[in-house]
Amino acid sequence: MSTSSDTSTGRFSGKVALVTGASDRGIGGAIVERLSKEGASVVIANRHEPKRVLKRLERLKTPHLFHTCDVTSAEQIAELKTLVDQQFGKVDFLINNAGIELCQNLEEYGEAEWQQLLDINLSGAIRMTRAFLPLLPSPGGVILNVASALGLGGCVGFSVYSASKAGLTGFTQSLAWELGPKKIRVVAIAPGIVTTPMAMRFADECESREEVEQLRQDIESVHPLGVGAPHDVANAVAFLVSDEASWITGITLPLGWAPHYDLPMHRYV
Repeated sequence: MSTSSDTSTGRFSGKVALVTGASDRGIGGAIVERLSKEGASVVIANRHEPKRVLKRLERLKTPHLFHTCDVTSAEQIAELKTLVDQQFGKVDFLINNAGIELCQNLEEYGEAEWQQLLDINLSGAIRMTRAFLPLLPSPGGVILNVASALGLGGCVGFSVYSASKAGLTGFTQSLAWELGPKKIRVVAIAPGIVTTPMAMRFADECESREEVEQLRQDIESVHPLGVGAPHDVANAVAFLVSDEASWITGITLPLGWAPHYDLPMHRYV
């Protein structure tokens, strides 16, 4: 565990954001950096320490807490909740970003593989939300779930991953109704392909320049504005948790991709 405290200014000054799965080069790390630059105190819950992210927070003098936490463990989540309650006393923005990806056809999955994928991507978000609901301000708290384009549209090789992300969309919609009377908002985002290590591994697995070029064309065919970067996702998150989005709840916002997502990933599975 590492901690730091100082003063911050910005539109999120006085707010506390908890982000799961904030890796150094991924979406979560970009979200942490964006919110901290605008004054939020941040809590990072990861299985591994994001050293680059923590160094940036130190440079920004951002109040923060890092604690090792596996979202499949109710015990570790409870421990994290105690620490957050002691240091900050609340969580204004709960951002369920932790997730894994596995691209293979259904018959190739072992029982443990698909159970782990669902346990992290879907059940992990549910565990975190149940645990931290008591720390969310009412009114004013925001829960943001990081779903995926593949939760809104199908793709060869992603049946279980798509199920986990579609589950997040349904969770978001129903929970928005449950928490509406408390004026706690629940939203989700569905990014297309983003330049993170998890997504870009497909290019690394291509065996020729021709395959790389075909992959580029396939991706661009469903991304009118091109492939996104982690900061593009972080920008959307900053808007959705802000007061400017105070009348938005229950939605899953697509980011960067065309409505009819049909990437022919069978070329790469």
